[in-house]
Amino acid sequence: MTGAMPHRGPDASGLWSEGPIALGHRRLSIIDLNEAANQPLADGAGRYRLVFNGEIYNYRELRAQLSGYPFRTQSDTEVLLAAYTRWGTGCLQHLNGMFAFALWDRQTQQLLLARDRMGKKPLYYYLDDQHLLFASEVRALLQTGLVPRRLNDSALPTYLMYQTVPSPDTLVQNVRQIEPGHYALFARDQWVEQPYWDLLQPTPADPVLLSSATAVRAEVRRLMQGAVARRMVSDVPFGAFLSGGVDSSAVVALMAQQSEQPVNTFTISFAEQQVDESAQARQLARRFNTRHTDLCLRPTDLLAELPKLLASMDQPSGDGPNTYMVSKLTKEAGITVALTGLGGDELFAGYSTFGRYARLRQLRWLWQLPEGLRRPVLNTVLRTINPTKRQALIQLPSLAPPRLFSLFRQSFTASEVATLLGPTGANPVADWLTRHDTDLRRLPTLSQVSVSELMSYAMPLLLRDADQMSMAHALELRVPFFDYTLIEFLLQVPDTYKAASPPKRLLVDALRPLLPESVLQRPKMGFSFPWASWLRGDLRAFCQQRLAQLAQRDLFRPGTIEAMWATFLRAEPGSSWNQLWLLVTLDDWLERHGV
Repeated sequence: MTGAMPHRGPDASGLWSEGPIALGHRRLSIIDLNEAANQPLADGAGRYRLVFNGEIYNYRELRAQLSGYPFRTQSDTEVLLAAYTRWGTGCLQHLNGMFAFALWDRQTQQLLLARDRMGKKPLYYYLDDQHLLFASEVRALLQTGLVPRRLNDSALPTYLMYQTVPSPDTLVQNVRQIEPGHYALFARDQWVEQPYWDLLQPTPADPVLLSSATAVRAEVRRLMQGAVARRMVSDVPFGAFLSGGVDSSAVVALMAQQSEQPVNTFTISFAEQQVDESAQARQLARRFNTRHTDLCLRPTDLLAELPKLLASMDQPSGDGPNTYMVSKLTKEAGITVALTGLGGDELFAGYSTFGRYARLRQLRWLWQLPEGLRRPVLNTVLRTINPTKRQALIQLPSLAPPRLFSLFRQSFTASEVATLLGPTGANPVADWLTRHDTDLRRLPTLSQVSVSELMSYAMPLLLRDADQMSMAHALELRVPFFDYTLIEFLLQVPDTYKAASPPKRLLVDALRPLLPESVLQRPKMGFSFPWASWLRGDLRAFCQQRLAQLAQRDLFRPGTIEAMWATFLRAEPGSSWNQLWLLVTLDDWLERHGV
């Protein structure tokens, strides 16, 4: 199993087994490079064994609280072990970090598995009547030969709709995920999983901090400074991704403010000017006095790297190649830890979904009319929305958040999935929003959209892909915007101070004068590749081969994939490169893993 994941930890490999338990670890050395910090790690008394992936950002503060423990290393791993010996599972409440870990108690024969609050680090498991297997990647579970390589057909509609399968499910039958903010205990053949943190139950903020725009901005700045500072703790070289947008600029600005040395920054540029942000990135690099590296990416470069890129997908995805390529560039420059601006859009109302929801709320009276009456009006008012998604929106019986929010992030709508696969089953995103509708409605309106974006897009897709694509190069990616203390506060900020127009004004105002006004005034581009032209050009033969093979797998209705591809090649309105890329990566993954 460890041999299936050398990319996640090329610096050391460790194994330990005793009786019914075997633990393995691949180490990427970042804190305390000494061999004594290698894993599996034992406590001084020899009762516990720990394997741990990630970083505990507040380990120094915790170490100071754990006086009396006989520390033998300077590692955050040993602080985690010491925290458990002091507080048991209560230690999870003390941790600020990204982590997945397994801890074995030799005395009680109990196994603890735990995952960080936002699910930045993955943790998969397989449980049958003879085995419990767990790992950071599904490929390690498959490598055992104990897990049947069968597709989880019931999750395929979800994959098509959301470009991923949210926890606790996966695309492999009977392979599941520990959910974010959860831990599981396994003892005497009994499995119990429960939450230790709830996104919808944030620690109440001091009302004074929410009482005025000035107070909110000051608290956002303080929390952002702390989040970035914690993620700059490293015993190896670190840097940051810099795209030229608000989010990465904010992270780099705070890093530069707190660093004694110039920050290493990295960006990708394109010959296609409509998606190129390199000029803005260079301008910001000069402003923040960074050591800047720019890689110009062409379709031929991506095509050459495509086999390795697709092999990095432990789970198939419609996202990720951008992170893969900038991670490759960053690692080749000698960097082991990088910070990213991922998360700013979700938390500071940066996406178009925030403004769209505000407009739809003004029109919600139309949904009281019969569909036939509201259709012509909404077809005109919502003409800028993709036609298929617009029709799904018009057909909603109401604009109740669970129904509406679960539609926002769909790549394929439910009707499109039904065309490809036949009648579809449950929608796990809509189900989750429905179960938590009461708690969701207690939050400010824009925070409700934030939760929707986090649950349907950022946590199951963006964070998962950021981890698998950066770790493919043994690069640890840290995400300051996903510091749970910042998230808890922002979810309680009234809409008045977090307006959706202009996007992310609260973030810019909180960091003024660090960020130049020009960053806010630029139209949002996002960090993406010119996929549509590439799929019709340099990547056409590759995609055509994969789609033809997928069409033969007896998963989709005959002729549907071929029709989609033909429509896309003709560049007809409504055709989507993203939908086709989802199918291409699915076929590659199925073949590569023998599923």
